Amino acid sequence: KMFWNSVKITGTILIGQLVFAMPSAWGLARYEFPGKKQIYFLYIILMMLPFQVTMLSEYLVLDKIQLLNSQWSVILPGIFSTFSVFLMYRFFAGIPEEVLEAARMDGANEWQVFCHIGVPLGYAGIISAMVLQFLECWNQIERPMAFLKQKELWIVQSSFLFN
Repeated sequence: KMFWNSVKITGTILIGQLVFAMPSAWGLARYEFPGKKQIYFLYIILMMLPFQVTMLSEYLVLDKIQLLNSQWSVILPGIFSTFSVFLMYRFFAGIPEEVLEAARMDGANEWQVFCHIGVPLGYAGIISAMVLQFLECWNQIERPMAFLKQKELWIVQSSFLFN
């Protein structure tokens, strides 16, 4: 049961990060907008904060929306991890603007440029982020132990602490 809980939590987090981190990193890397540097700086600051610093605020928010003691209390904070955005940002920023401009001149809209140019050229960064996030999610111990009280919801790493 614990193994499948780990698979479910890790898989859901990785899929969620693909859905949210890729477009976020693309937007930060390729578009100019007011406050872009401040948002990027905030991402870096949040990335450096360990779980112990944010645990109380996460606990209070999850308690308020009644997600404590459910797998979503581990999944939701994991989906919005800033590390994936940071890593993908670096790869997307390295794509030459001329390539994107050529696609736009050929009639591609922004979504097509992202899907057909950005994702394939940023593939190494996406895979790197997903491998590192898999390792982080699979090996997490503090968040599940803080937010999951029922033994049926625990993950594999929890079993090593209490057996």
